[in-house]
Amino acid sequence: MAEIKTKKTTASPEAFLNTIKEEKKRNDSFIILELMKKATHSEPKMWGSAIIGFWNSKYTLSNGKENDWFLLGFSPRKQNFALYLTGQKAKNYKKLLGKLGEYSTSGEDDKGCLYIKKIADVDSKVLLALFESHVNQS
Repeated sequence: MAEIKTKKTTASPEAFLNTIKEEKKRNDSFIILELMKKATHSEPKMWGSAIIGFWNSKYTLSNGKENDWFLLGFSPRKQNFALYLTGQKAKNYKKLLGKLGEYSTSGEDDKGCLYIKKIADVDSKVLLALFESHVNQS
């Protein structure tokens, strides 16, 4: 079985976010970072070159092998922000998602990944509540 490629690094999440050229995307990234810090009461870590994650977690593959991962995280992609709510099913958050605003998912309720284009498209208070709910259920 292949080794997982995305691993926790010692790189600075803030330095990574400061490399984002588009000012609005960079500012939105720092807002998401602060919301996740508030929800987790912890400091972020870089996972690979473009994912910021909070809390150490593990997931088990079908072959029984465990991999290190994060519980809550995001990546500022070119088209959108990928918000990772790992370890839980997105359908557990239907009530909050109904109040969130404009978002999409990967197409399956159990993937735990939401996509937003910009912070202005969502209610930041609901986004924080979603992050807090995820942390409290895990």
